[in-house]
Amino acid sequence: MPVLRFLNSPAGRVVRVLLGAALIAVGASIGGWWWLLALLGVLPLAAGLLDFCTLAPLFRLPLAGREFREATRRRQPR
Repeated sequence: MPVLRFLNSPAGRVVRVLLGAALIAVGASIGGWWWLLALLGVLPLAAGLLDFCTLAPLFRLPLAGREFREATRRRQPR
């Protein structure tokens, strides 16, 4: 769960955007079948820009970033 919390933090969103952009750049520059890598890079890029976490539903947490942060804040012991 700490990984999901990081991915939904502002720093995690930046990491997802940079990772997606890097995958797109590498896949597009190499060409050939590597364009699939560029296509794969669209997912983390979109997730970071649009503030959603694709892994959260696997842990029965909300997909939307704001809702995810609220749900995890309620679950933490005080």
